[in-house]
Amino acid sequence: MTKLSITSRQQLTQRFKIIVGSRNVLTSERATAPFRKAFREGEGPALAVVKPVTLWQQWQVLESCVNANVIVIMQAANTGLTGGSTPTKGCDRNTVIINTTRINDIHVLAPQHQIIAFPGASLFSLEKALSPYGRVPHSVIGSSCIGASIVGGICNNSGGALVERGPAYTELALYAQVNQEGTLSLINNLDIELGDTPEQILTNLQNQKYVSQDVQTTGKLASDSDYADWVRKTTDDTPARFNADPRRLHQASGCAGKLAVFAVRVDTFIKNEQETTFYLGTNSTRALQAVRKTLLENSTSLPVYAEYLHRDTFYLADDYGRDTVLLIKYLGTNRLPMFFNIKRQLDSFCGRMPFLKKGFIDKVVYKIAKLFPSQTPKELREFNEKYEHQLILTVKGHLNEETQNLLDDIKKHHEIHYFRCCEKITKAAYLLRFAAAGAAVQYASINNQTIESIVALDIALRRNDPDWFEALPEALNSKLVNKLYYGHFLCHVFHQDYLVRKGEDAKAIKKSLLDIIDKRGAEYPAEHNVGHHYIAKPALADNYRTLDPTNAFNSGIGGMSKKRHYEN
Repeated sequence: MTKLSITSRQQLTQRFKIIVGSRNVLTSERATAPFRKAFREGEGPALAVVKPVTLWQQWQVLESCVNANVIVIMQAANTGLTGGSTPTKGCDRNTVIINTTRINDIHVLAPQHQIIAFPGASLFSLEKALSPYGRVPHSVIGSSCIGASIVGGICNNSGGALVERGPAYTELALYAQVNQEGTLSLINNLDIELGDTPEQILTNLQNQKYVSQDVQTTGKLASDSDYADWVRKTTDDTPARFNADPRRLHQASGCAGKLAVFAVRVDTFIKNEQETTFYLGTNSTRALQAVRKTLLENSTSLPVYAEYLHRDTFYLADDYGRDTVLLIKYLGTNRLPMFFNIKRQLDSFCGRMPFLKKGFIDKVVYKIAKLFPSQTPKELREFNEKYEHQLILTVKGHLNEETQNLLDDIKKHHEIHYFRCCEKITKAAYLLRFAAAGAAVQYASINNQTIESIVALDIALRRNDPDWFEALPEALNSKLVNKLYYGHFLCHVFHQDYLVRKGEDAKAIKKSLLDIIDKRGAEYPAEHNVGHHYIAKPALADNYRTLDPTNAFNSGIGGMSKKRHYEN
């Protein structure tokens, strides 16, 4: 398979323009740059970026790509952290990005227990759509703030901060697949009667031309309903959740872009009327592990959130995440996707200016944010000075007294301290936690003269692993400027960012770190999926090959072949 000739490329882009209009077909290096470069890692070439506005347009664009034998990248907000929604270099065919952010419909199905989400619909939009009904989506913190899509979460089995929810999952989806012979077909597993042909199905769904009788009551899962019991099994020798878990690889769920997903049908959840947040601090890893086991094993109802922050992460987020905190605090989360998009375009523009040093935009943003004082309340900063390990613990309102009793029992045997947060401190604590990942990226960009790169890992420890806090050998420690730990503590899912010292071999360091994680019996990635950052393990790679036998979609993810039919 060879790449398209100039004439063939022109014919294909002309076909795209007929389908979606000239303004929605981007071909220049400058125009496509924000779509070709990932949020944190990954960048590659693309023949075009096409932006359909309807499901039927999406199908027509996709059909044209398959007929032209180009690689297809299905992309929404491009907020992934491992490069799985952007092209890669070294492919044997041209790549086309189909950006779906304009196809962002959400249908709330009566009686509001489920919704249908189109490929560009965001978690943030779903929060707003469900708010009048007193219900919430699978995830309501973290990636929702930067515009992550609902479909993207399903495709990556994304996790999140909510303890009860587990990975994003559904068995109800509408998707396109290319078979072994290279034929494209549309598969309607939404369990909604929409017609027979692709045009009928997609147009009827888009225009909501179906009635309640067309929506089947189904035994198929629309969320990981077993997870609340699964996560409580603290003596089991396996992680609670990770991307390659065969329990939750099903068609669109966990497909990582190896299918072209048009819509998913997912559960919604009752919003808690009241919640109480406690802020915990300790210098003992055993004490925090006792908190985890006690809450999972003895709470009558699972906590809502249990977010871990290490002291070093706290310092960095308070300083280098201040811009994110200020934006959310004063402009709201709905403006954050726009800000990140503008920043990405400015980064792309400045990258072409030889007189501007690397990290210029980050430095400007950082200096502006530094004009403001710390946005973290004094109570939290004082706790951070005293205690290396901190936990933001939120429980349902009726569990306030029970949780306090459990924490007080733990205090009799372990060094642990806590206080109950007011609403202001609760918001500040979660803003700080959310800013952690971006803070590490900004720090590395600004300090690029001393930082080689970031090795960012997300890992899922075994549920029975008592030694949850990592201790690296000094030979490896000496190659790092800092290590940043934060994560979803009760699920034993951790984000671990390693700032590699200038001049050190980041790839070799990453391999050494993963070897250590392997020996601990942990799984990775836990929730960001393999993208171009991790090697897909055999079972996951087999799933990708089954879904996409010709390697037409998202070629090269998981370190797999970038050639048609996965040739060597």
